[in-house]
Amino acid sequence: MLRISQLFIYPIKSLGGIGVLSAEVTRTGFLYDRQWMLVDSHLRFITQREMPQMALLQVGLTDSGLQVYHKKHPDHIFNLPFSPPAGGRVTVTIFEETCEAVYASREADTWFSAVLATNCRLVYMPEDARRYVDTRYAIDNDSTGFADGYPYLIIGQASLDDLNNRLSQPLAINRFRPNIVFTGGLPFEEDAMEQFTVDSLHFFGVKPCARCAITTVNQEDGTRNKEPLKTLATYRQVNNKIFFGQNLIARAVGTIKVGDMIKRIKMSGAVNYGLPGSDPYT
Repeated sequence: MLRISQLFIYPIKSLGGIGVLSAEVTRTGFLYDRQWMLVDSHLRFITQREMPQMALLQVGLTDSGLQVYHKKHPDHIFNLPFSPPAGGRVTVTIFEETCEAVYASREADTWFSAVLATNCRLVYMPEDARRYVDTRYAIDNDSTGFADGYPYLIIGQASLDDLNNRLSQPLAINRFRPNIVFTGGLPFEEDAMEQFTVDSLHFFGVKPCARCAITTVNQEDGTRNKEPLKTLATYRQVNNKIFFGQNLIARAVGTIKVGDMIKRIKMSGAVNYGLPGSDPYT
């Protein structure tokens, strides 16, 4: 039996995530997930790939908006309202894609530029903006927020346990920034989950998640080392890409919560601890 054990949202891309007991499912991701993003002077996204110190900025939820603070200076707080900003529209870049966004506020730009010691701006994705997922893996014109490529990411606790049994120092799940974590099943069972439901809400597993250097950033102190990519490369690598977790698309709206059962609808085949090279992990 598979059950949801943890749920996470990441309101500002690449900043600290928030563990929640329930989350509102939308077609573009959990409510508030990756709805804000920091960009540089060229309007290109900024992440922990190039700025691991972003891990030290933690986001919290209040009744009226977000509260951002520095983990080493928790009294250094910035409050950001949920209400959509009225700033001018701009075109921002995520990898090689572009999409529309709105400037959050000058106050936000000043605060984040000071705390990160770099010139940056905070942008927001308006409701009418559309950033479509890769059409090779889409179900039906699916779109996402500022996430790397897909609305949701799921990881089994058994997969993390399997990895940690191979490491000298175990890692927390926050290294991998999932939205949904589940217990039960085999390690890497999520690889084979093509379709499942949670409380009648349908999810589709569309593409295993290729991992980047963000997984090597300690989310508590912003330092970086070679793990877990060094170990994962020994058994989770195909065509020079390392995979851990499954990208998802949701086909309904509603609410899911910790403790909900995951019902498998369609599996792609037998669960494999390593990655079969013939599968479409491109």
